[in-house]
Amino acid sequence: MNAKVPPGLIRELRDQLASAISDAKAYEVPSLCARLGLAEGTEEEAYRSKYKYAKSRLAGIATQRILLAAEEYLTEEPNFSLSEIVAKIGELNGPELTDLTRKRILNLFNQEPLVTEVDEIDFLRQLWPIASMRCVTDDEQHNRSLEEAVIQHTIRNYDWDNGDLLKATGLPNMSRSQFFRFLGAVVDPLAQTQQRQEELVPAINAHLKHDGYALKEITRISGSPRYEVKRILQGSPADEGISATLVQFSPDDVHVRWLSALERRTSDPPGAITLARTLLEDVCKWILTEVEDKTWKDSDDLPVLYRKLAKHLNLAPDNHTEEIFKSILGNCQSVVTSIGALRNKLGDAHSPGPRRARPLPRHAELTVNLSGTMATFLVSTWKARILSTRTKKEEPQ
Repeated sequence: MNAKVPPGLIRELRDQLASAISDAKAYEVPSLCARLGLAEGTEEEAYRSKYKYAKSRLAGIATQRILLAAEEYLTEEPNFSLSEIVAKIGELNGPELTDLTRKRILNLFNQEPLVTEVDEIDFLRQLWPIASMRCVTDDEQHNRSLEEAVIQHTIRNYDWDNGDLLKATGLPNMSRSQFFRFLGAVVDPLAQTQQRQEELVPAINAHLKHDGYALKEITRISGSPRYEVKRILQGSPADEGISATLVQFSPDDVHVRWLSALERRTSDPPGAITLARTLLEDVCKWILTEVEDKTWKDSDDLPVLYRKLAKHLNLAPDNHTEEIFKSILGNCQSVVTSIGALRNKLGDAHSPGPRRARPLPRHAELTVNLSGTMATFLVSTWKARILSTRTKKEEPQ
């Protein structure tokens, strides 16, 4: 625990642990405290007030020791409130999920059903121990469980909207892990229709990405995807620029290939290198088809495809007289050729054998970034030539 724990969170940790300890029978409290590393006392003291017994032994203890005691307690007994405090303290060192992101995601449910395949009450029961959780929006005069409040306001009276319901659970202020657990559950195929799932996942990811997270498919059930929130690699500004160009060019094929290559740069360098070459092949074939080139074949390798495309886009070095342009375009051709060769050497298209060099993430990052840059250059050049052709046709004769 490196981050400084806010005083309010420390007080809450003490209170929740003391409350959890006081749930035990009075004669068990002294031995329970001893197992947790707290000072021992007498059963008589515990009989007078179990909560005060525990609280007095936590009062002068450092935060780290209290945290260890809480973690030890949770290995013996489940306690949602205590586990939430422990989780929040543990998450102080991790990347933040901002309140604004939480708010924007929960707003997605304002005018739509929370779940479409199960009853809301059953969905919440599967997520959390709502029978023992307190309704956080109740005032001091009420002493209802969350389950009682949900039944009262969504079944008997139906006077809560989804915003009221989610506030009552405390979800906006829950730990990051519990918020992510909710997101995985609320887009699960057992909770949503296929159409609703397909709407929710990209909508949620549009907000999560700003904090460096995304719902990622982890498995399938009867052909339908299941998701968990995962940390995503934060790319450079160039990644975003390339993505913006490629998503306009081919959102379902080329852009998807680019995103896959980005994701695998660190986790699967050989796979990322293979995708880098495939990305360029896709772009070359796509544009060659658009310019109605009849000479290219599916069997053409990347350097051949690039040379054919370069003729249409006036990118062949020999077509230029300025030495600087000849040099730049010649280097572009070398980059494309090298990416193709690197894929054969270090990609995952062939068995690596016992002695073949293994690419590292930095090699994959370089290859993918070069591929993305070249793909963007080709697309931009093609679009510029289309615009130029249209402009000439529209000029008065």
